[in-house]
Amino acid sequence: MKFHNMNEDEVEKALNTDFSKGLTEEEVKKRRKQFGYNELEEGEKQSALLLFFSQFKDFMVLVLLAATLISGLLGEYIDSIAIIAIVIINGFLGFFQERKAEKSLDALKELSAPQVQVLRDGHWDKIPSKEVLVGDVIKFSSGDRIGADVRLIESHSLEIEESALTGESMPVQKATDALQAADLGIGDLENMAFMGTMVTRGSGVGVVVAIGMKTAMGQIADLLQKAETMETPLQRRLEQLGKILIVVALLLTVLVVGVGVLQGHDLYTMFLAGVSLAVAAIPEGLPAIVTVALSLGVQRMIRKNAIVRKLPAVETLGCASVICSDKTGTMTQNKMTVTHLWSGGKTWTVDGVGYEPHGNFYLRNDLIDPKKDKALQQLLMFGMLCNHAEVFQKNNDFLVDGDPTEGALLIAAMKAGYSRAALPGQFEIVKEFPFDSSRKMMSIIVKDHHGRTFVVTKGAPDVLLGVSEALLWEERQQYLTKELQGTIQTAIHDLASQALRTIAIAYKPVQANTMILHEAEAEKGLTFIGLQGMIDPPRPEVKTAVKECKQAGIKTVMITGDHVITAKAIAGQLGILSKNSKVLGGKAVSEMSVGQLEEVVDDVSVFARVSPEHKLKIVKALQNRGHIVAMTGDGVNDAPAIKAADIGIAMGITGTDVAKEASALVLLDDNFATIKAAIKEGRNIYENIRKFIRYLLASNVGEILVMLFAMLLALPLPLVPIQILWVNLVTDGLPAMALGLDQPEDDVMKRHPRSPKEGVFSRGLGWKVISRGFLIGAATLAAFMIAYGQQPDDLAYAQTVAFATLVMAQLIHVFDCRSEKSVFARNPFGNKYLVWAVISSLILMFIVIYYPPLQPIFHTVPIIAIDWILIAGLSAIPTFLLAGTFLVSKTR
Repeated sequence: MKFHNMNEDEVEKALNTDFSKGLTEEEVKKRRKQFGYNELEEGEKQSALLLFFSQFKDFMVLVLLAATLISGLLGEYIDSIAIIAIVIINGFLGFFQERKAEKSLDALKELSAPQVQVLRDGHWDKIPSKEVLVGDVIKFSSGDRIGADVRLIESHSLEIEESALTGESMPVQKATDALQAADLGIGDLENMAFMGTMVTRGSGVGVVVAIGMKTAMGQIADLLQKAETMETPLQRRLEQLGKILIVVALLLTVLVVGVGVLQGHDLYTMFLAGVSLAVAAIPEGLPAIVTVALSLGVQRMIRKNAIVRKLPAVETLGCASVICSDKTGTMTQNKMTVTHLWSGGKTWTVDGVGYEPHGNFYLRNDLIDPKKDKALQQLLMFGMLCNHAEVFQKNNDFLVDGDPTEGALLIAAMKAGYSRAALPGQFEIVKEFPFDSSRKMMSIIVKDHHGRTFVVTKGAPDVLLGVSEALLWEERQQYLTKELQGTIQTAIHDLASQALRTIAIAYKPVQANTMILHEAEAEKGLTFIGLQGMIDPPRPEVKTAVKECKQAGIKTVMITGDHVITAKAIAGQLGILSKNSKVLGGKAVSEMSVGQLEEVVDDVSVFARVSPEHKLKIVKALQNRGHIVAMTGDGVNDAPAIKAADIGIAMGITGTDVAKEASALVLLDDNFATIKAAIKEGRNIYENIRKFIRYLLASNVGEILVMLFAMLLALPLPLVPIQILWVNLVTDGLPAMALGLDQPEDDVMKRHPRSPKEGVFSRGLGWKVISRGFLIGAATLAAFMIAYGQQPDDLAYAQTVAFATLVMAQLIHVFDCRSEKSVFARNPFGNKYLVWAVISSLILMFIVIYYPPLQPIFHTVPIIAIDWILIAGLSAIPTFLLAGTFLVSKTR
């Protein structure tokens, strides 16, 4: 039922309750059976054991387990143990991440008020909020959390902070009158209060209209449970790679065994060779290297003020094509700041950062001294005087205690050099008429140090204009003619069109010994001084970050609960709005299906006045259009969309626990610019993953082809199974790990986001793997044939030469993998970890060849010095032959 459209009598009748006495005990028992308890329900939870075992359903994990079985059959127990350890560690990582995600609903529950004051049988009692029922009359005051969704029946200067639900930065003034409009968003329901929101000023009484899962908070809990967690692009690509590798491994095993047996080799030897190649085809180290690369990325991102809660999210950031960002606190400072002042036909601007009491005043871009203009002086000083806010410093940051609007007026005066501490010596406050939402004004009666008494009033500009008789113009009072009223109205409109919230300041002298007992006497016949225009200003660094994201092919979309005018103004200042981009309000989004929204969503840059359902719908529409969506937010209202997005980002400072628990990434500084830095890191991590996939697979293709070619040519096996396994574990492992530490290339943020449908072998990676692998295999086979031709009676020597050539070719090839272009495109010594990994692998190779105790295990013999020239020359061919073609094409 739309209780906001009903008057109080209609609400009382519809709910079958009594506003003067509340519910009776008999009615409470009856309704308890009908409505149950006022608490958020949980969906069916998976047991911890089932959740743990579900981590091993991934195809790549099954491939690894198959490789473990094969390694065990070959007697390679260390290899098997290493693979099982990798699989179990990955399983535990996934398990703990999913368990954390379940805590989002627990965090949501904590927003419920612990106790509420309820009217039962004509008496006010304090009861646990879970026992509240529909029809209960409850009361609340400043500092209380609302315990259920209520229709207000009394409001005394009541203001409620609803940003967790609506995203609107300012507390909402509440009233009790019925609203006429039918389709209103939560942020526009002035006669309603919602579960989990906080009373910041005044007091009120309301009747409960919804409890538990029927509340606005309950609907968010329901959305949170139903929102699907998206599989990341990296997870999809690794699964795709796993399927390819298992097919290749099985085909190779059958092919090698078949060809070998046909050529007269015994079945057992050929089976071992085939299985060795199958193991070689599956890069067991890949999940470990991916995990390490992501973990190192996490460490780097922490240094850039971003905490990663879900490991694959690091890479997902790199392919984000749309960032849906909340406005308040992320793109703006979440600190109301006076930026414009108007009096007597003059408009001043003020600069400064946040709540810092330092800034300059300008008149038509000329720097001025605010104390030299009487009107500006009074406008600022009276704004500070008629004010309860206080500013204090904590950890080198200035904070405001009190109403944000009053805080903005206070800081503006402090920027001009006025001090709250000096006010008692200049003014004595005789009487105060507090702010009231029906009057929309606050007034004080003060006496200055000369003994003069006067009224100072601040409030809504149109209301103050209606009770003013004069205007301060060129430092003199002038009768407020219709023409001057029009001038003030134009000034109000001009400031409002810039999305500024305006507060008017007025005053009037009071004759000595005149007693003013009521606000009606004080708030009439005023002299209108001027206007102060304030806004939650954009963060200075966000405009640059939005521009850099645009260069990187990433669209920034503002999604906010604030008004369309405010959202449009901030988006324009930040460069989010272009000539062709649209602004869409929550009402329009409500009327569209997801399909209809899909048709226009690419053209929209700002969504304003939106609800949690709208945010979820927007994310789904963008995903259906093929976008990888990053969604930022801080409120409870953002949590379902954060969870459903490909990468959910929560604010670390202002963010609710609900938003943080639903997210994959938490920004420690609540700054949009940090998202840009995280995207750069994510892109680099993915490029590094591509590098070591390229290196591992090219190396494995080389190992496979050298064996296959030898069999097709009816040659003895160039490598024994233990040598293949050693190369797979040692030579491939260390350099691949070091590639994961590579620094980003210069143009990483000038490329467009990769398509989420992009396969592992896209952008020529498949050709690079095959061509380099073919050359590595050919070079290794050539070395084997030359050595075997020279000493046909010493197969072990030829196999050792082939083994050394294979290792050397791979270690040279790893430098080529640092760039998509060529080995010459980057400084080969730019990655010191890679240099040390290659040196370590070379040392281990020499130990295996020249250390006598290991020679029988690895079937190696010492290589004579002259043959190292042959090995070095053939090893360099795979990398430098193709690099030479790059240099030739570059010089043309």
